[in-house]
Amino acid sequence: MSTKKSNVLAIIVMILLFGMISFVTNLASPMGDVLKNQFDVANWMGTLGVFANFIAYACMGIPAGNLLQKRGYKFTALAAVVVGFTGVGVQTIAGLLDGNLAFGVYLLGAFIAGFSMCMLNIVVNPMLNKLAGGGNRGNQLLQVGGSFNSFMGTAVIFLTGVFVPSITNAEIKQVFPLMFIALTIFALAFVVILFTQIPENEHVEKAASTKEESKVGPMSFRHFVLGAIAIFIYVGVEVGIPNVLQKWLQNGGLDVAAGNAEGIAATVAATYWLLMFFGRLAGAALGAKFSAKAMLTAVSLLGLVLVGGAMVLDPANTVNLPVFKGTEGFGMAEVPVNAALLVLCGLCTSVMWGGIFNLAVEGLGKYTERASGIFMALVCGGGILPLLQNGIVDWTGNYLTSYWVIVAGLAFLLYYALVGSKNVNKDIKTE
Repeated sequence: MSTKKSNVLAIIVMILLFGMISFVTNLASPMGDVLKNQFDVANWMGTLGVFANFIAYACMGIPAGNLLQKRGYKFTALAAVVVGFTGVGVQTIAGLLDGNLAFGVYLLGAFIAGFSMCMLNIVVNPMLNKLAGGGNRGNQLLQVGGSFNSFMGTAVIFLTGVFVPSITNAEIKQVFPLMFIALTIFALAFVVILFTQIPENEHVEKAASTKEESKVGPMSFRHFVLGAIAIFIYVGVEVGIPNVLQKWLQNGGLDVAAGNAEGIAATVAATYWLLMFFGRLAGAALGAKFSAKAMLTAVSLLGLVLVGGAMVLDPANTVNLPVFKGTEGFGMAEVPVNAALLVLCGLCTSVMWGGIFNLAVEGLGKYTERASGIFMALVCGGGILPLLQNGIVDWTGNYLTSYWVIVAGLAFLLYYALVGSKNVNKDIKTE
């Protein structure tokens, strides 16, 4: 009974950390708009905060995986929380500075915070999968964690729109309330984790019996290698869709008669994350009945249809969406049908993370911890692909053209679900 209670508390802690990952990570996207306007830089430079946050995964992924393997889940989680507190603290200090120094300090803080997000991801994903016993149940619990992740992601996007009602006059210090919330949550999380019993793997020190065995690792599995590439692409797709969408709506995508363009654009982007929340709730309910492969196949295909439609339809065609209009409160506003289709992609991206992770680590056994580190290093795609998208926007002057990057990404995810996720290396010993 005590073991079950301990596992339940551990699951709750992991899910709470899942939420913190999204809260801090999603703050970087609207902050890009703040940076763009406060420092008068190009779209791609405004995205450098997102880039710094995610490129930290490339630097920290493998070291954090090694840390997890040597020191365990609890130590790694505590270290991640301390690093996260430091990163957000540095970003807060940037709001007290002026000029290029403020810009540079903010990017440094985003980079440090990215270390923390990488470390937390390395802890919560394998732990939730492990606590559920892997397979469909592991996928289901990952979707539950992902649901809270999406909820917190939605909240931070919406709250940014509240605290920054006019993007043209935006400054970092306007977002201080959100940073103080993050700092408080990190402090509380440290205390909770410190006094929570988290089950650890048994570490057995033994040398490889043969030279050949020492060469074996997660990269020996084709389905993991392709899965790592898939996560690189997926995170770029997940972040890129609302990132460029919000910029498009803020910069001419909306009819000026619609009212507060900044507030409406922020709400539309937040709706994307809200649909991810509902999608993950549905994924959690269906995760025990449908395989990760089936779910990933369906949402990748649907995503291609939605993004393709958004690229070819005339933006002059509009639909009504519930939005936040700043001082006017909530109401309905006309937005291009293209925006509505891109928002619906949140339902598709919602279940991709858990599905890809579940498929990529299935059958890895003792190599799972090392695999998680490599896996997280490739999350840097969340900074690279949106940077590429915004570069295309600056080059072509067309926001929707940049979604060819998303189309290519979704096509690969469909391939991974149908073909690449099959374990063709079952002859390798994993115990």
